[in-house]
This record gives sequence, C-alpha cells and structure tokens, in this order.
Amino acid sequence: MSRLSPARSVALPSALRAGIESAVGPKGWTDAPDEMAPHLVDLRGLYRGRAALLVRPGSAAEVAEVVRLCAAARVPIVPQGGNTGLVGGATPHEHGGEILLSLARLDRIRSIDALDYTMTVEAGCILRRVQEAAAAADRLFPLSLGAEGSCQIGGNLSTNAGGIAVLRYGNARELVLGLEVVLPDGRIWDGLRSLRKDNTGYDLKQLFIGAEGTLGIITAAVLKLFPRPHERITAFAAIDALPAALELLSRCRTASGDAVTSFELIPRLGLDLALRHVAGTTDPLAGRHAHYLLIELSASAPGSGLRERLEGLLAQAMADGLVRDATLADSEAASRRLWRVREAIVEGERAEGASVKHDVSVPVSRVPRFIELASRRVEDALPGVRPMAFGHLGDGNVHFNLIQPAGADPRAFLDRREALSRIVHDTAVELGGSISAEHGLGRLKRDEIRRYKPAVELDMMRRIKAALDPDDIMNPGKVV
Repeated sequence: MSRLSPARSVALPSALRAGIESAVGPKGWTDAPDEMAPHLVDLRGLYRGRAALLVRPGSAAEVAEVVRLCAAARVPIVPQGGNTGLVGGATPHEHGGEILLSLARLDRIRSIDALDYTMTVEAGCILRRVQEAAAAADRLFPLSLGAEGSCQIGGNLSTNAGGIAVLRYGNARELVLGLEVVLPDGRIWDGLRSLRKDNTGYDLKQLFIGAEGTLGIITAAVLKLFPRPHERITAFAAIDALPAALELLSRCRTASGDAVTSFELIPRLGLDLALRHVAGTTDPLAGRHAHYLLIELSASAPGSGLRERLEGLLAQAMADGLVRDATLADSEAASRRLWRVREAIVEGERAEGASVKHDVSVPVSRVPRFIELASRRVEDALPGVRPMAFGHLGDGNVHFNLIQPAGADPRAFLDRREALSRIVHDTAVELGGSISAEHGLGRLKRDEIRRYKPAVELDMMRRIKAALDPDDIMNPGKVV
C-alpha cells in the first residue's frame, strides 16, 4: 500500500481544465482535498493514489466531452462507480496525473418495460435502487451482493459482478441486453437494444462487461428482468464431509425443478468467528459440525410446494447420512437470521486479525478436492495458518481466505501473502479453475494473471485494448 498524503491536485494543462469545467459545469468537478480523499483509496486500503481532478459528469454527453478532451490531451482517465471493488481497479495511480471520473450523477432509471421484462438504467444507479425499482413493477433484477447498498450498476457490469444468485440467474454479463458506452475517443456507442436475439456479428457489449473501464465507460444499460419471487424457502443444513454438499446440491436442483437460487458453504470456523465477534448472530443448530450449507429456493407463484419438497429432501438426506441436522426458516425474519450468519463471516474474519483473501473458482464437482488440497498445502507451508473456505459453492466460487495463526504477528503473516497466494492460485488452476471468480483483475492481479493465462489469450486481450484505446488513456495499468 502506498502511504501518500490524502488528496493533492496535480496541475493539468490550462486549456484542458477549462474545457472540462465548461463541459460539466460547477457541480461537475472538484479538486477539494476533503471531497477527493474517499475516492483515492480502495475499499481494502491496499492502494492509495492521487488524481489531477475529480470529475462528476451529469449525462452521457458530458462524459463523452470529458473523454474527448482528455483523449486530445493524452491525459488518462480512471472511471469509478461506487468504489466498492476489491482489486484496486477504480483507484488512480500514485503519480497523480490521471483524471478520476465518477459516474455517481448518472443515476436515472430511464424506463421499465414490465411486459418486455427489461429496464434501462444509467451507470450511477445504486444496485439496491435498481432492485427496488424492478420490485415496484412486480419484477426481479436478481444481481445481489454484499455491497448492493452502495455499489453502482455500471461498476457491477464493468467488473462482471457475481453475488449470491449466480447459480440461478448467472453473472452480470448474463443479465444485460444492451449498453451505452463512451469510447476512448469520445464517441458514444448507443447499443441500448432490448433484443433477446440479434445474430448480426460480434456481440460488442460483451467487450465492455468485465473490462473494468479499460476499453470504454459504460453510461447506461438495458437489463433483463425476471418474474418476482413470491415464495422463498431458506434452509440451514449441517454436513460432515464436503462431497455430501455436491450430492445435496444435485438433489435440490432435481427435486425443485432447478429452483435453487443460492447454495452457500459456511465452515465451522466461519460460524465461530461470526458468533464470537458479531452481535446478533446465533447458531442455527444445536450441535457442532464441520460444514454448513445455506440453501435458498424460490418460486414466482405462492403455493408452489417448494417447502414440502425441500423438507422431504432434507429428511431423506438425513436418513441417508448426507445431512446431520437441518432447519427451515418459518418466516421472513427467520430467513434473515440465517442469512445474517453468512453475511457476518466477513466481519468476524476482519475482527480476528490479519487475513489473506482469495476469490477463486473451480468446476463445481472439484470444489471439495480444491478445498482439501489447498488447505493441506498452505498448512504445510505455514503451520498454524487457518484456512477458511466459504462462499457460492453452487457455482464453484470459493472465497478461500487464510487467517493468521493464533497469536502471530500480523505484519509477519502478511509478508507471506505472495507465497501463500501462489499456492492457492496454483491449486485452483491445476484443477481447471480461475484466480478471479467475481472480483476481477484490477491492479491486484494484473501481473499475476500472466502466470496462468495462455500467451495467445493475453495477446488477444492486448490487441483488443490497442484497437479500441491505442493511446492507453482508459484506466491504464489495470487488467492488461
């Protein structure tokens, strides 16, 4: 982490600055240190940068004019949404020569078409507001993640966010029909189409989803909506062995007609940390078990019979020895209490001491093997380290975090970060996985990915970057 003074304005060419100020108006820019400071450090505190100016355009046209001016002056731009990313992708560099462009003022929901099951929103809309607007039209926008009260939809799309409902609805890229994008030369590509089928060549929107602002700036999107669930069934089940989770997942998908929305893995260590450090959490079951599963099924119509099917399925799984104990929430409040356990893991981990976090994925069938192998290897490398594997087991995304040995010096532990991460990443890739399942590459994993991606893939990425952004002004130094 770079420890620099908070925000310090770096001189821009006077003509460029005047042009930007004119383009966005007095509400659209600032160089005040106290206003800029929160935008200059990432959520984890790993990166702290400087920026020449914080620009807040109020429309796609204003974004385009700012980009056009910066392109002409060869001044790089760092786009930023809610600044909730975990890999430094929206943080400016330390040299201070970049423009930081916030999308926060582009926050209109332009339209909702309930019959078409679509909504068109601007990039600065907070994710929870998008969810609520869809619900008000009796529809569902299913993207859901911990930061949904502050993250912005443009950032969600730029990072191809995942979350807790990927098993049922897919990643962010699968929830988009069209985009509006400001290109690196300042032109606006209007791809705001709501077509379900358009077989006329390259699917250009997919270039920008997951590109982390390195190819252009997403300013609006047409999102897919779904029938709003009117019945949710939440269960908490204990298992002794991870392979049992795969069998239970298969049974749940089959018995429910593939109505499984979430299938989350919680280790006993995670539950203990939540209970120890987070007020208001309670152990849902009486005994102690090695692993737990938080299962949620949903249906768009009440009286679907999902509860009866899940009760019967869990009873049979207990008879078969797959499940040791289980409980079903009997109310919305009870469901929230079960989800609170899952959400409290991160807070509990933070309170326990230093940790090294990993966001990896492997094929679902290989999750148990990955956890077994990676745990054994990091424990051999650092006796006493506490591996904690939790997360979206249903889609193969494991948050494999390493907590410092009890009583260890946090700094000494974090000095081992690179070597420990190499073990985890090597193991994931060995099993056909990825070193970034849903957080992206940003700056944190930009160099690490070169160890794992084939040379031809890296070359293709660089060629796409060079073709769209030959002067490298869009979020330089990130992803590629």
